[in-house]
Amino acid sequence: MKIIEVNDYQQMSTTAAEYIIEKVVQNPSIKLGLATGSTPIGTYQRLIEDHRKNGTSYQKVTTFNLDEYIGLAGDNQNSYRYFMDHQLFNYIDINNAKTNIPSGMAADLQEECNHYEDLLTKHSGIDLQILGIGSNGHIGFNEPGTSFASKTHIVELASSTIQANARFFNRIEDVPTQAITMGISTILKSKEILLLVSGEEKGEALFRLVNGEIHESFPASVLKNHPCVTIIADKAAIAKQRVYC
Repeated sequence: MKIIEVNDYQQMSTTAAEYIIEKVVQNPSIKLGLATGSTPIGTYQRLIEDHRKNGTSYQKVTTFNLDEYIGLAGDNQNSYRYFMDHQLFNYIDINNAKTNIPSGMAADLQEECNHYEDLLTKHSGIDLQILGIGSNGHIGFNEPGTSFASKTHIVELASSTIQANARFFNRIEDVPTQAITMGISTILKSKEILLLVSGEEKGEALFRLVNGEIHESFPASVLKNHPCVTIIADKAAIAKQRVYC
């Protein structure tokens, strides 16, 4: 597990984007695992800037998002399909047919989980998975207590996760309480993982990840079992408790 310390969110975003761009240039047909939420927005902005300025192409890239809310259609501004379209996909030359996100409106949600898992298997998994980390250690929407053996599945969101995501909605009552998410074993099949951590509020989670035991009560701890994890963390995330790798 490698840790790259940067000054702030802006530098984290730039460093992460440079990391991703290098991988795309090296392998134009790369399969990227993408995350949503506030953490990767700056990274996506820099990917767009680079595409416009330098012409880095995503025409052959295939993407798989970690998760999607159940009950939100893709044109709902709070869905993760909408997020990805408006934060990244609409501004680069990616083939929309190659952007994969679970459907939260599927008639048979379990079948949708099975289909998404099969799709990942068909593509031989993800080359580079981008992750954030929740304050309770969740990765994707895999909440504390999720089995490390889990595949793509339906999850009941923890109250802390609902509270954290409420800022994106008009009312907390509007925040979905369920989602479809890649399972932990699915994430671990990725060839490489890039974890982005920013802000003092993530400091405790980062410290626990690096220094704590591997246990299902803290899902991110499983990343210690992966052979190729790079963490880009800013000073605010490291400030309270120094992290040594």
